[in-house]
Parts: sequence; structure tokens; C-alpha cells
Amino acid sequence: MTDTIYQKTFKETLSAVGIGVHSGAKATITFRPAPANTGIIFKRTDVTGKNNEIPATYQYVVDTRMCSCFGNSDGVTVSTAEHVMAALHAYGISNAYIEVNGPEIPIMDGSAKDFAFLFDCAGLSEQRTPQKFLKIKRNVKFDDGKGATASLSPADSGLELSFDIEFPAKIIGHQACNLKLTPQTFKEQIAIARTFGMKEDIERLRQIGLARGGSLDNAILVDKDKIVNPEGLREPKEFVFHKVLDAVGDLYQAGMPVIGRFYGNKSGHFHTNALLKQVFSDKRNYEIIEAKPAGKN
Repeated sequence: MTDTIYQKTFKETLSAVGIGVHSGAKATITFRPAPANTGIIFKRTDVTGKNNEIPATYQYVVDTRMCSCFGNSDGVTVSTAEHVMAALHAYGISNAYIEVNGPEIPIMDGSAKDFAFLFDCAGLSEQRTPQKFLKIKRNVKFDDGKGATASLSPADSGLELSFDIEFPAKIIGHQACNLKLTPQTFKEQIAIARTFGMKEDIERLRQIGLARGGSLDNAILVDKDKIVNPEGLREPKEFVFHKVLDAVGDLYQAGMPVIGRFYGNKSGHFHTNALLKQVFSDKRNYEIIEAKPAGKN
């Protein structure tokens, strides 16, 4: 976000415990401060004898099935990183070590609400090093040829996001939204939106090793035309806002905040990662700019 002038990291170290929505494994996640220009680094504390650190950038994404999974050349991976990445992006956190003692980030309640709460508790520290931004200069679009697209186009400031989804279940149907990423929109609309799934897909996902930790405590379950969760939805457009949440997280794979307009049409993790690869494949598509503190030219 363009009002961020300096790089930021956490003031304090903070931890949380939860389970992985796909692995079903219990894990502890710890957020630690990091020096300026470090970036976001995931660290597998349960891995010894090989490189256990993974930069959280698009080049290190090794799987996009149902989540974003980062991996390094030693085969060490950290999956389901998109909700944490979304909170980091929205809070303008440039540098952090994120430790996890297992292969998957805890899903918490299926949204980014708990991560936002943890970041508020830890507090942020400005590092007096100017923040860099990825400024989109030309329209770039990725089309999977199957009806889903993701695109980025120029914007004067900040990150604007539009999304359209369409599902056969009438309780979802067609939903659309258009908003600008700010701390307020993130907390009030984006961060609270939970991941969701269809009841008829659960067994298929579990057969391929996914959704083993999924429950009504960490996901919205849709059964044909009804919401199975007793509490219902947190807000009428929770489904499309969750897709925006994922996109905010996946766009932070750029390694810096994005200045541009994102549009997703039935897209997911694969599309956003492919879009970033396309953006960076041609230097005419973008410019990396540095925030200028007041009084400096």
C-alpha cells in the first residue's frame, strides 16, 4: 500500500498453534522480526540436515492444488501459506521469519482473522529503509483456456481488486466484488472470510491427501443449496471475499506490495502464480519503485 514509506517488521515474537487443513497435522507457527531487506522467509524448524528456509516468492511455489505451497531445492516445503501472506501484504510487513514445525501452516478458523489479531498483538516496527513496490505498467492477463482468467493492469496507487465467481450451488451462484486493499477493508471484509468447500468433493480430496484436517471449525461446508455450519455465513459475500483473500496473499509472492488493479474471474492459486510469472517475464510490464520519505527527491 502506497502510504507505507518504510519497510516494516514485527516488534515482538509471537506464536500460535493449530492444525493443517489438508494434512490434519498439528503445528506451531512463530512470527519473528527480521532485518531490513530480508523479505518473508519461511523456516521449517522440524527439518535438520538440509536447507530449511524458503523465500516466500513466486519462483519458490511448487504446488497450487487447493493452496499455495512453497518449496526449496532441497525438497523442503511449506503449504497453505496464502492466508498468512495476505495478512502480511495488507499490514505492509516487508521482513519476517515465519517458523513452522511441520509441512503446513495452521489453518486457524479458515480465514486470516486470527493472523491479523496476532499481528496487532505483536506490533510493527518501521526499519527506516524505504519500501519497494511492484508498479504494474501494462495490462497483463493469464487465461487458462478453461474459462478462468487473472489479470493485472496499471493503477495510480495501492492495490485494487475485483473478483467474479460462479458456482452451481445456488447458495453461492454468481458473486462479485470490487474493493481497494486498505487496513480497514482487510479487517472488515477480507480477513474474516473463511475457506469453503462442497460436501460432494470432500471424499475425493481426502483420497488424494487433501482436506484431512478440514472441519466446520475451519471451513464453510456447502451441501447442495444449504450451509452446513450452524452459525451460517459471516457476511453475504463471504465466498467471493475469500477468493479475494487468497489473491491478496498470492500477489505478495511478488516479494513486495503491488500497485495495480487485479481482476480474477473464476481464478485460483494457480492462475495468480502464473500471472506473476507472466508479469516478471517482460520488464516492460512493470517497474520497481522505491518510496521516497518526505523531504527527499
